[in-house]
Amino acid sequence: MHRIRPPAAVLFDRDGTLIRNVPYNADPGLVEPVPGAREALDRLRRAMVPTGVITNQSGVARRLITREQLDRVNAEVERLLGTFDTWAVCAHGEDDRCACRKPAPGLVLRAAAALGVDPRDCVVIGDIGGDMEAAAAAGARGILVPTAETLAREVAAAPEVAADLTEAVTRALGVRVRR
Repeated sequence: MHRIRPPAAVLFDRDGTLIRNVPYNADPGLVEPVPGAREALDRLRRAMVPTGVITNQSGVARRLITREQLDRVNAEVERLLGTFDTWAVCAHGEDDRCACRKPAPGLVLRAAAALGVDPRDCVVIGDIGGDMEAAAAAGARGILVPTAETLAREVAAAPEVAADLTEAVTRALGVRVRR
């Protein structure tokens, strides 16, 4: 039997992908995992695939939330979903023109470097086109999990689309998905 090699790492967008999107969330009590998130992450951990979070958090630059509030929200994400092997956070605003803010590849590259893996061997799972653009710019594989906020043109442009997080992880692990 031919086995497909698992990815070197799976990197997730935070808001809308792992947890319900609450714009500029400063309250850990509002963190709510999307259905199947813990199980999907535990499946990767059992397969010994490193996991990371890559997230734009412009609310810090906009002074809508503090870095301490962001850290508390991220700690709650880990409490509910388990520990991630790395976090790469861009706290810049859209006008800062940084190299890390998605759709730029910086967060993917930073997370891959922190894990000691080639970004071309990573899978990025996200809910918007910027996540897919960041993956492509870094040479990673992108899998889009659309939400109500995902634009139709982003779905059409996505290299790969999964119905939910469970299917995205199944695809990332190289398992054929039957529909």
